[in-house]
Amino acid sequence: MKSSDQPAPAASIDAQEHYYDDDPNVGPPDVRTELKGVNYFFLGNGLIQVAIQSAPAGDATPLGVFVMNPDRLRKKREALTMDPVAGVGATMVRLTVAGRGHEPRPGGCTVAWAKNTPVPTVTARWSAPGLRVVEQFSCPGWSTAGLYREVTVKNLRRVRTTLTLATGVRAVRRERRLALRAGESRTVRLAYTLDRAADAVRCAFVPRRPRGDAAEALWGRLAKVSFGHPMLDHFFQAATAQLPVGVSRLGCVDGSIWQYNREWLRDQSVVALALTMIGAVGPATTMFTRLLDRFVRPEGDTLDSSEPRNPAEVELDQNGYLLCTLRDYVLWTGNLGLVRANWAKVAAVAEFPLRAVFRHPASGLLTNCREFWERHHAHGIQPGMELVYQLYVVQGLAAAAVLARMTGHAAEAVRWDQESARLKHALLEDPRFRMHDARGFIKRRGVDGRVQETITADPAIGLPAAVPLGGPGPHRINPDTSAALAIALGVIPPRSPLARRTLRSLESLWNQAWTTGGYGRYDVSSEPDSPGGWPFASLFVARAAFEAGDDAKVWRVLRWLAAMPGAEAGTWFEFYGRRLAPPFPQVGLVVWNWAELIVLYVQHLLGVQPQEHGLRIRPRLLRGLRGADATFQLRGQPLTLRLRRKSGRASIRTTAPSQPSGPGAVLVPYGRGPVRVRARV
Repeated sequence: MKSSDQPAPAASIDAQEHYYDDDPNVGPPDVRTELKGVNYFFLGNGLIQVAIQSAPAGDATPLGVFVMNPDRLRKKREALTMDPVAGVGATMVRLTVAGRGHEPRPGGCTVAWAKNTPVPTVTARWSAPGLRVVEQFSCPGWSTAGLYREVTVKNLRRVRTTLTLATGVRAVRRERRLALRAGESRTVRLAYTLDRAADAVRCAFVPRRPRGDAAEALWGRLAKVSFGHPMLDHFFQAATAQLPVGVSRLGCVDGSIWQYNREWLRDQSVVALALTMIGAVGPATTMFTRLLDRFVRPEGDTLDSSEPRNPAEVELDQNGYLLCTLRDYVLWTGNLGLVRANWAKVAAVAEFPLRAVFRHPASGLLTNCREFWERHHAHGIQPGMELVYQLYVVQGLAAAAVLARMTGHAAEAVRWDQESARLKHALLEDPRFRMHDARGFIKRRGVDGRVQETITADPAIGLPAAVPLGGPGPHRINPDTSAALAIALGVIPPRSPLARRTLRSLESLWNQAWTTGGYGRYDVSSEPDSPGGWPFASLFVARAAFEAGDDAKVWRVLRWLAAMPGAEAGTWFEFYGRRLAPPFPQVGLVVWNWAELIVLYVQHLLGVQPQEHGLRIRPRLLRGLRGADATFQLRGQPLTLRLRRKSGRASIRTTAPSQPSGPGAVLVPYGRGPVRVRARV
């Protein structure tokens, strides 16, 4: 191997990298992320990030306000409104009437997203004797780091009532005296301003809510989707309201809010794509620019968990993720300037997996000692070929070829298309090393061609005995939900025998060592963490199942999400199980969950799929739905869809000229102005 084939040195993975000493049993109850029946509603504008905590069971502050600086990734206990002794109790509104205090009670406060507001708004409703209280939280400004809270108190008594309204942040207390006539309502307004330089929050009463023209314009441009189904519509609206809030103005995103305090190029690529799909092009552009600048090294390798890796431990799928999502960003927006300005990095990302250090001599497949879910040699991952590293490099090289043709790099386009085809042929057809067998797709093969079926952890990494991989074996690694991505990405026909076998094998991952539902990442016996259902892994399967025509599995995943804590806010934890914290971090809220939901809705359920030479529309209504209406922004022009389930022959009509593009699909050339699509399906 030439020295130029070797990326710049990087340290081997420290097995203690994701061990934490933060104990949720130390400090006030509000430091815990997992609370009974909890919902977290996220607000913000990239300059400030806010979580409104609804904890109805009484195990923490029932209605708490957490303010964070989105550029500084931290634990929940480090939120700027958190008092080390009292938690966020001071952020609740307290009413004092005739010497008696009243505040939101556990189980006595309802919190929900407000409907039809110009910016995302959370409404909380609660009562006290003779009083009704409605609170509204929003971030109406776009250029200021501020949360605004409107508290309306109505006197239900037939006599005049005088009260004191108080709230605050940590030791700071703010009070207002109100005199209410019988039946009268009064509204007071508070502003929570993040002083980014001082890294502190200031709370004060203000006379009025500020105008939010810029913020209202941004939120108003975002995609609208309605299936006429309350659960599906709620999920999309919640994801669209909160995904932009997970991204700082600099493009910073925690892999799991309050959990890791680290960043992954893979996660952020999917987030940037989903932002593009919903029309938040500015934040998406910022994210892609930052990823190319800071998360891709000159050699073309990428950072995961905010760290560079050596060749044996680099996550090769990240290169493909970035290229695929960057291509789709360009196709959605038409912004080739970003690619042209960063062509050296784009080319390096495409070329990096093709280095000799990764090439398996006998098959041409890609090898190393890391797997998709970040287990490595210390967990028992042997040198070999990982399915997803082949899948995403196949797709990524094809995406890079599209970008190369669009920017005038013809030679690179030919090379990358050829390498993509070569790798795909080996992945699917090599008689000895192909990545599937009678079960469907398999996770890994060793360099000798044998399927790696089990792993054994090195005792030196100190896994707790309570986790499956820390106990007695065998520890099986097949099946793995990442195999569903081969179907979701279209690497194989979704209704082929191989796809059917793969989906059938994945069924063993539902409800493995738990009863609450959801797909685990892989066979639970090899889990080095806590067993439980994973939302975004389950959404992998839902995407594949929809393409395969198995709508029952899609509904099962969505209804499972609806039954999990966080569903009312549309905000889900990384997984649902008992987390051993410490040594592991508390479970956090994964931004990728929102992105994966948006991709499921837009790319699959609605079939909006920009291609190299035009917009492909391939609608198919999920069984049980009667129709769908959606609006998007495509290259600065409105795209409107109206889908209806009707008897008779299926048809797709567009206001712009179109041509057939496979069964049940049409291709609309770009540059024809606004596009309206009516489909009978």
